[in-house]
Amino acid sequence: MTLFPRLLLMLLATAPLLAWAAPAAAPVEGQDYELIAEPGPFAPLAGKIEVVEVFGYTCPHCAHFEPQLEAWVAKQPADVRFTPVPAAFGGYWDSYARAFYAAEQVGVRQRSHADVFKALHVQGSLPVQNVSPDELATFYSQYGVQPQRFVEALRSPQVDDKVKNARAFAMRVKVTGTPMLIVNGKYLVKGKTFDDTLRIASALVARERGTGRR
Repeated sequence: MTLFPRLLLMLLATAPLLAWAAPAAAPVEGQDYELIAEPGPFAPLAGKIEVVEVFGYTCPHCAHFEPQLEAWVAKQPADVRFTPVPAAFGGYWDSYARAFYAAEQVGVRQRSHADVFKALHVQGSLPVQNVSPDELATFYSQYGVQPQRFVEALRSPQVDDKVKNARAFAMRVKVTGTPMLIVNGKYLVKGKTFDDTLRIASALVARERGTGRR
């Protein structure tokens, strides 16, 4: 076999490996993300790269995204801080935003988070609209929270303040829908699919760390 065909065969054999090893394209402003006009993290913390998800419990897309997002978050290094922020767009959005922060206040937010999505979108045991404080308190009682305690948390000024902050953040970064990822208060991610959204978020996290391409 002459040298040229031998080289050609070697290139063909390694082509899949070369394609696999090729770096992903850097995110493009306007296509993959928007720069936030008034930048700033939701809850800044020194040494941390913040990734916020603005979500709604009543949003079916958020429910479908949750398992994939949870797996992505679990793989992030220690310098990445993931912060879920409930969308407070008014009406039933606010009811479930209050439920999120009340659950946080009584110490069951992490244990109950995925189950709220299931109750709304799989089991139908919570109503999407016009959910009452008593219905929410009954739901959260399965995590050992006394119903009266949960209702008090739901109506507390602390929860009022957190919902107001969540609403102000979503307005400042100009959230247009849910789920929406915001990286370090600078970038509004515009993925076409859930996979694409997480790919872009990973690249922007790397950029903030100083190792990604601009």
